[in-house]
Amino acid sequence: MRNRVGAFIVMTCVVVLAAGGRAARGAAATGASEKSRYTLFDPTPREQMRELSTDRPDVTEAPHTVDAGHFQVELSLVEYTHDSDGGAKLDEFVVLPTNFKVGLLNNVDLQLVVEPYVHQRIRAGGNEDSAEGLGATQLRVKINLWGNEGDGQTALAIMPFVQFPTADDDIGGVDNVEGGIAVPLAVKLPNEWDLGLMAEVDFLRDVDDQGYGIAFLHTAAIGHAITDKLGGFAEYVGVANSDLGIGYLASVGGGITYAIGDDAQLDAAAYVGLSEDADDFTVRVGLSFRI
Repeated sequence: MRNRVGAFIVMTCVVVLAAGGRAARGAAATGASEKSRYTLFDPTPREQMRELSTDRPDVTEAPHTVDAGHFQVELSLVEYTHDSDGGAKLDEFVVLPTNFKVGLLNNVDLQLVVEPYVHQRIRAGGNEDSAEGLGATQLRVKINLWGNEGDGQTALAIMPFVQFPTADDDIGGVDNVEGGIAVPLAVKLPNEWDLGLMAEVDFLRDVDDQGYGIAFLHTAAIGHAITDKLGGFAEYVGVANSDLGIGYLASVGGGITYAIGDDAQLDAAAYVGLSEDADDFTVRVGLSFRI
């Protein structure tokens, strides 16, 4: 089963990336977009770059990609999660989880997501245990299908990803490859409101690390500018699980973003769990920039 799931995820990435490349070449051939000719080795001129778009601090991913030949870094200075389950309490800190992005084509970027340091503290029955170490590592490919330049009412992308078993066992790491595919959609609403929707299917190890199950993540985020530089959003996040040993996860939250010029952004977000199996609350503060 492990080999079949890993092979499926890798094959999906290869097929989707090839389709994205064909779409970009097709656009260039028909003259549909002058930017379609730019690549990692022939970067998009700065005056033609689209507005900065990030996949944080909300859970809903953006359907827009990094311009070809440019790099973008999105990170949390720190993320904190608290959860109580019966008599046990979990406190988790993740320091500098970072998403490194590079634009391969006008509509395709490659992403590497790392968690360099995770610290967990568990208190139960008067005892306290702690664990720390390296967290998860993901390799992702985002392919925008339409609306990348922000000139339409909608934008859509597909993003397959593979998660490698780099996390330490003491902090809940597994010994098998996991992965899935996300489909983010952005919609422009009246009065300058923005709606983000995402559906994602994940192939994950169960809580006992005995086999694979499926998680279906679905999100909805609505946002609006507060000032020229400050924006706010509210979001619902749900996860329906099958054969994973946990129930439905539901949470709501919101956050703000603050633009620092055209190429950098500060952000913060907080979430509260609604269902029994969801984390009680999570907060994150971070920074994104591009070059």
